[in-house]
Amino acid sequence: MNRNDTTARIAHVFRGTFVHSTPRAAVEILQNCVLGVDDKGKIAFIEKHQDVVSLLEIWGFETSDIKQLGQYEFLMPGMVDTHIHASQYSYAGTALDLPLLEWLNTYTFPVEAKYKDLDFANDVYTKVVRRTLKNGTTTACYFATIHTDASLLLGELADRFGQRALVGKVCMDCNSAVPQYKESPSECKEETDRFIKELLKKEYPNVKPVVTPRFAPSCSSSLLSELGEIANNNKLHVQSHISENKEEVELVKTLFPGCKSYTDVYLKHNLLTDRTIMAHGCHLTDEELEIFRETGSAVSHCPNSNISICSGMLNVRNVLNHKVKLGLGTDVAGGYSPSMLDAMRRTLDTSKALTIQDPQHKTLSFEEVFRLATLGGSEALSLDDQIGNFVVGKDFDALRVNVCVPDGPIDLFPGEGPKVILEKFLNLGDDRNITEVYMAGRRVVPFPDT
Repeated sequence: MNRNDTTARIAHVFRGTFVHSTPRAAVEILQNCVLGVDDKGKIAFIEKHQDVVSLLEIWGFETSDIKQLGQYEFLMPGMVDTHIHASQYSYAGTALDLPLLEWLNTYTFPVEAKYKDLDFANDVYTKVVRRTLKNGTTTACYFATIHTDASLLLGELADRFGQRALVGKVCMDCNSAVPQYKESPSECKEETDRFIKELLKKEYPNVKPVVTPRFAPSCSSSLLSELGEIANNNKLHVQSHISENKEEVELVKTLFPGCKSYTDVYLKHNLLTDRTIMAHGCHLTDEELEIFRETGSAVSHCPNSNISICSGMLNVRNVLNHKVKLGLGTDVAGGYSPSMLDAMRRTLDTSKALTIQDPQHKTLSFEEVFRLATLGGSEALSLDDQIGNFVVGKDFDALRVNVCVPDGPIDLFPGEGPKVILEKFLNLGDDRNITEVYMAGRRVVPFPDT
């Protein structure tokens, strides 16, 4: 950032250890550095600490403004949850005894139908935004429900609490076992248009609409076409599900006999773009992954959910080898944990299970998984020009991590360097270790009311 921009003032200065990812390095550890954030929430500089005197002169802040990180503290980028159902949070941690299609009709659709009640929606959505922020999710890609007003409320709450969010009003017009939980194609189009118009009219700086067909089995061909047109005309993100379990894949073949594959369904309805994020993908073929690469569409890997409802195990290494964008998702409530730390751990577990099955499989490293939860997630959502790592000019979305909090979950021993400390946090840490959360330069955790 050029200091000639006289409108910029320094709002925060941190000195200590910074951990992030770059396109070249899965983990880059910057020790004894100074990072400045301007009053627009953007990273103004990141330099070695010995340059602090010249930085003081250039930027005009005081030595007393510098926040010194402790020996066992570091800053890392905020985590990006590329797939989470805010509307399912009320039963997270339960109802994991059925496969996907039965699970939807037995548990999910009856609960989601309740969001016509805005008091109910307000209670659940407030809790899920606060919980995910406390766990270090600075950006979330949310599924809401078919209810426009409740979906708008989710956007309002994300803005109020300071979470960067893509919010989707769910679209579905068929194959619901709950008769009141679907819309006609015309209703769905009208309400989606209203949702997009009203959310954009709010002009929230970091909350945007995302076009959200639930998944191909719950949408008619005409509805999918309408949604593809809406997304492309408004240059909006698209989110949905794909190839989560084998029964679902077979159902799609039956429902869309004119399409070569599950991926081809979305491709033919103009829903695969460089702003598309598709959850799961456990059973995508190599040919389908090629289409993802060609269109710039991304996959959200949701390992907790994939295992918890026995859907399958995504081979992340194969997706990355196809040069397909990939981020991580919690997929609450198919995934029982709202924490992206859990998503990282389950990603490693899945990769190791695949190695047990095939010793030739190259297991993911914790460094690679760290990148997927931060920079990878920002790339998957096509937000990597704004967030994902500590690059001058990007928004300061960051977590202050202390691995040595009183009564915390981590024990430390002499001689452990920053990389060991990072690995211990990723494997053992929880929200107690995340002492501060910043989104676009604004400190949002601890919450103002606590």
